[in-house]
Amino acid sequence: MPIYEYYCKVCESKFEVIQKITDEPIKKCEKCKKVGKVVKLLSAPGFRLKGSGWYETDFKENNKKNVYEQKNTKKA
Repeated sequence: MPIYEYYCKVCESKFEVIQKITDEPIKKCEKCKKVGKVVKLLSAPGFRLKGSGWYETDFKENNKKNVYEQKNTKKA
């Protein structure tokens, strides 16, 4: 389940909540207990996939080349 960040406009606290994607957003602050003053924040994911085709290079069998290399080395 994803972790969502929330911000309370009243007490200016930030807190995280583990929720299902289908759950309704939190409306009550965990710290000051005020209702209706909490907003969901956008945050960066906890991981990043970098590079070109990491899945091709990590799980190769035998002497297979990358699909990218095969396409670029063919002569027309």
